[in-house]
Parts: sequence; structure tokens; C-alpha cells
Amino acid sequence: MSTIFFDLDGTLTDPKEGIARCIQYALETLGAPAPDTDDLLWCIGPPLKASLARLLDGDEDAAGQALALYRERFTETGLYENAVYDGISDVLSALQADGHSLFVATSKPHVYAERIVSHFELDGFFETVFGSELDGTRADKSELLAYASERIGIDVSDAVMIGDREHDMIGARNNGLLGIGVLYGYGTQEELQAAGAQRLVASPGSLLAAL
Repeated sequence: MSTIFFDLDGTLTDPKEGIARCIQYALETLGAPAPDTDDLLWCIGPPLKASLARLLDGDEDAAGQALALYRERFTETGLYENAVYDGISDVLSALQADGHSLFVATSKPHVYAERIVSHFELDGFFETVFGSELDGTRADKSELLAYASERIGIDVSDAVMIGDREHDMIGARNNGLLGIGVLYGYGTQEELQAAGAQRLVASPGSLLAAL
């Protein structure tokens, strides 16, 4: 695989603390119930506005307000409440040394994703960080991967998407990429397999063998 796309949250970094705290802040500010951190893990990975709407009983207007509040805290604090998974830097270094072209493909707005990748000193490994726009454009992983593949002009039969949630695998499948699911993130084996993952790995170190 000459071209490799990596999801960000749950694949390169563990964003649990930052995402949960920002969701809790948004809900509490709106006067809505704020679940405990471990009850918000399902929110890591999918497009955020849809998750907020689900937490707010389907109220799209309230979800829009919650998203603005989420970003208020996330921009200043939440994006740094994060940690690179052990072994990721070694994997990226080895892949880069072998001549692979590496990219980030995340549903997170690219303005945030780029700051996170740079803050944790991963930017030297990636040619481009692809993400959504703040208005939600390309938050869908299938749309994002189609856009990224066209932008860089790749042969999708020689490309792979690595991620921890069903959206990553569905995006890979819909664009003709190999999908590799990681089990150290926030998706289950059942979720990833049902979404079409062609390979599964239990740890960052296992990615090299899977590729």
C-alpha cells in the first residue's frame, strides 16, 4: 500500500478526556444532563453534531448551540487534553522510511486536526491533514476520502484507510480502499467487521505486519 490514510481520534491519539469534557461543558451550559465520561465514549469518532443531537433528544437547534459551546472550550483547552498512543510515532517513522505516503483523514475540522497533529509533533510524518470544514462539509468519511483521493490523485486500489470506528471502514469500502480496523481505539471488533474491515490489529505495533 503506497498511500496510507490514518484516522485521528482513537487511531493516532486518545482524545477521551478532551472530547468528554467539552461535551459535558456544552450540555451543562445549556442546562441539559451531562453523562459521565465513560458514557460518552460512543461520541469519539462519528461526526460530532449528530452525536450532540442524539444527546439532546434530536433537537437540531440545541445541537447547533451545543456545538458552538463545545468548540468554545475545545479551541482553548480540549484539543490539548489528548495523548498519542504508545508506539504510533515508531510506526509512522518506519512507514515513512519505507517510502509510504501518509495522510490524516478525520471527521474533525481540519483547523483543529492540524493543530493537534502539530502540537504532538506528528506533522513531520504527514503530507496533508484532511478534515471537515467548520460548517460540516466532508464530515462524512466517505465524502472526505473521495475528496482526499481526488486531491492527491491516487490509485485507490493501492491505498488503505486505518481507523477505529465503522465510519472509517465504510468510507474505505465506498471508495475502494483497503480498510484496517484498530482495536485499541473506541470501536469494537463486531462494529469494525460489520462495517467491512478487511484486517484488524490489536495494537499500534501490529500495524506494520498488517500492512
